[in-house]
Amino acid sequence: MARLPRICPPGIPQHLIQRGNNRQTCFADSTDFSAYADWLYQASQKYDVAVHAWVFMDNHVHLLATPHAENGVSRMMQTLGRRYVRYFNNTYDRTGTLWEGRFKSCLVDNERYFMTCSNISK
Repeated sequence: MARLPRICPPGIPQHLIQRGNNRQTCFADSTDFSAYADWLYQASQKYDVAVHAWVFMDNHVHLLATPHAENGVSRMMQTLGRRYVRYFNNTYDRTGTLWEGRFKSCLVDNERYFMTCSNISK
């Protein structure tokens, strides 16, 4: 079955989630978090995506981001994912997939959802 195309209009914030395959650890120490954050920044700049908030857990990531270019989020996540998987596999002497398929994305269509994703509400 073909994948459904992503709805990714420029200027609309998105809640992005990327999970580790089988809930496995994707960040084993602080160096991993730092590398991911640095590459996230680089990819967001390259593909014109504003990253407003993030949460890096041991086995998944949440991002709140607004693309300013067509397909910016997809390109950012693809670049980031490929680079991080190479790093992680090389660092921990492993092979194969790290992420559980494609990242998930939801349009943030109201202020309450935006604030919840920003972890500012309440």
